[in-house]
Amino acid sequence: MPPPRQTDPYQLAVRLIGVRAHGEAELRQKLLRRGCDPDDVDSAVGRLREQGYLDDRAFAQGLVAYRSATRGSALIAAELAARGIDRDLAKAALGELDRQRQLEVAARFVERSAGLDPRRLAARLQRRGFTVEVIREVVPGL
Repeated sequence: MPPPRQTDPYQLAVRLIGVRAHGEAELRQKLLRRGCDPDDVDSAVGRLREQGYLDDRAFAQGLVAYRSATRGSALIAAELAARGIDRDLAKAALGELDRQRQLEVAARFVERSAGLDPRRLAARLQRRGFTVEVIREVVPGL
């Protein structure tokens, strides 16, 4: 039986990044789970960073911009942490999140959920990651 085929971590990383953007820690973890040698993974990640294909700051900013259309800052922060984004980078990216935009997104959700009990509506907004302050402003009758 032939030995298992060695996977080139750089080529695998390029394919993964081609599907969607990744944070460095997330990409590193995926490569290691697929059996790539840790030294080769370090080399591939370093090469991708030098080439500009791997940038945690840009990844965090993009994720915040995309997710903020439907989610609150608390849920976005949890997702960034789960993807291995450094706390300071996540805080900086979330700092760019406009409070007015959060209010508008939450208000749209409230409009779509017309007739729902205010407490249930507030609970739904909280599960979506909106802060208590935003919820109090947009949910009538709280």
